[in-house]
This record gives sequence, structure tokens and C-alpha cells, in this order.
Amino acid sequence: MPVDLMDRVVLDDLEIGEIANDLDDQEPEDVIEWALETFGERLAIITALQVDGMTLLDMAYRVKPDIRVVTVDTGRLPPETLTFLDEIRARYPKANVEVLEPDQAELEAMVDRHGPDPFTKSVPLRLVCCQIRKVRPMLRALEGLDAWFTGLRRDQWASRAAIKKVELDHDHDGIVKLNPLADWSKEEVWDYIAEQGVPTHPLYAQGYTSIGCGPCTRPVAEGEADRAGRWWWETNAPKECGMHCPIETGGFEHEFHAILGEAHGDDSGY
Repeated sequence: MPVDLMDRVVLDDLEIGEIANDLDDQEPEDVIEWALETFGERLAIITALQVDGMTLLDMAYRVKPDIRVVTVDTGRLPPETLTFLDEIRARYPKANVEVLEPDQAELEAMVDRHGPDPFTKSVPLRLVCCQIRKVRPMLRALEGLDAWFTGLRRDQWASRAAIKKVELDHDHDGIVKLNPLADWSKEEVWDYIAEQGVPTHPLYAQGYTSIGCGPCTRPVAEGEADRAGRWWWETNAPKECGMHCPIETGGFEHEFHAILGEAHGDDSGY
């Protein structure tokens, strides 16, 4: 059973393992309902507004219309994403939609050191850009939460093949990470979208299958993996921004910490 600790819901590895086993063959709506009952207000959907996140929002909204939804305006989003946000607010008017932005001092420090497009220069600098523009704002959103919903599915990429529907997120202070769509296929997601009339990002109609920042995303060709259009110029690099897996390269860590030091002062601890 969950352990209440000063208004927080904290689960240990044994508890989360038992819950994960119980919920692994359950439908996404069942996982969502369990999570909403368990974590209450200390739970949010963290999403880039793609079909998986929209499916979760639609399902959660039916149970808890004022569900908290967090996304990030990285400053390099395609204009269609910002337009789509207005459509989401109109469709789900009671949802608590928050749009976070990168820290301005960190952005300026990165641009001063590497120019406006560091992602074109190397994989480590692309990962730094992802951290500054997307991951760190998301991490601020996780502070104060006991759990978060993601739209991850096992069939999206090799790095996601072993995810559980419910797991401890040891990369983010051990809060609970909820992946209700883990065992769904892409086709099941699109079937739900069609059946329920869920709004979708307009770039899907132009051949995009995974949507991030404008310069780092392109449509995919027939037969390519869904995430092949993300950072397509890179070879042997993870198709990840770092939000869902730890980034461990010396080049990345050196530049990342140098930028944070310049933005906040070497002794700030960020």
C-alpha cells in the first residue's frame, strides 16, 4: 500500500513492482484511473502534444477534467504547435494547461558559447540544446509531483522496449512514472484518436510521425521508423532528448555544466 509522508505518496521498489504486475495487463483507462485516485493533485501529464500525449489527455479528462497538463515552448517550436495549443484549450477547456519556457540566462549562455544552432555542430551539443530548451523546464515541472504521465510506448524505439506501465523514475528523485500506453501499438493509438475525435497536431497530415523543435524534425519516408525524422542528420546517436533516459557522454557533461555555471555562477549549484 502507498505510504503517506507529509501529504506525499511515496512508493518503494517492492510496492511499485507489485503494482506494476497488477496493472501491466490493464487497459490505459484503468491505469489512469488508478493513478488519479492514488496521487490526486500531485500528478500531471507531461507532453509534447503528440498523439500519445493527446490520447492520455483525452482519457484523463473524462475522469478529471481539471487534469494538470504541462508542455514546453522551447523557443524553436514549429508555428503549428503553438496554433495547436489553442485548439487543445478549446477542446479541453477545464484542463489546467501550463506552458513552460527555458531559463533565459541559460539560453543566453548557450548561444554566447555556441551560436543559435548548436545542435548542428555535434551530438553532445545537440543534447546540451535539448537539456537547456526542453529537459530542464520539464524537470522544474516535476518538482513537487509524486507522479507523472508520459505517452511512451514500447514499440517507439529500442530504448523504450522494456518500459513498465508503472515504474519508479530513479532519474527524477524516485517519483512514479506512468506509461499507460506502454503496450499499445501506433495503430491502436490512431484508432482511439479517430473513434473519439481527439484533435491532432497538424504536422501529422504533412508526413511527420514524431514532432519536436522545428529545425530538428522532418517528415519520414514510407517504411522509416517513427522517430527517424528526429535529428535525422545524426548517426549512431540516441533518438532521445534526455528526458526519458540519462545522458552519459563526457562532451555533453562538460559543456552542459560550463553553460549552467556561466548562467548562474560557478558556485550557485544551479
